Amino acid sequence: MFGIGFGELAVIAFLAVLVFGPDKLPDLARQAGRLVRDLRKFANNARDELRSELGPEYADLELTDLDPRAIVRKHIAEAMAELEELEDTIRSDDDAAPVRPLEPGERPPYDLDAT
Repeated sequence: MFGIGFGELAVIAFLAVLVFGPDKLPDLARQAGRLVRDLRKFANNARDELRSELGPEYADLELTDLDPRAIVRKHIAEAMAELEELEDTIRSDDDAAPVRPLEPGERPPYDLDAT
């Protein structure tokens, strides 16, 4: 959790007992638990409100979908998939008609439908 191992967690617990004392520690743990619960409730309410405001097409929206890194990763993955499909198409076209280099002075083919 958060890159903290068992050893670090034991040191933190020991320091907490020394600083706050064994009698105040349960109250502090209870307050920390309440804070985490309230933060989770706040985040869930924000997510639900955002979903209701955006409408039914965003009913499956998660807050992690709004992370810029996730958005960039998604677009890169889509672009890579399109590139692979294009390469597969080119490979299949290579089997149908081999491409030869143009002779000096020869004009490249022109396709009226492509413009």
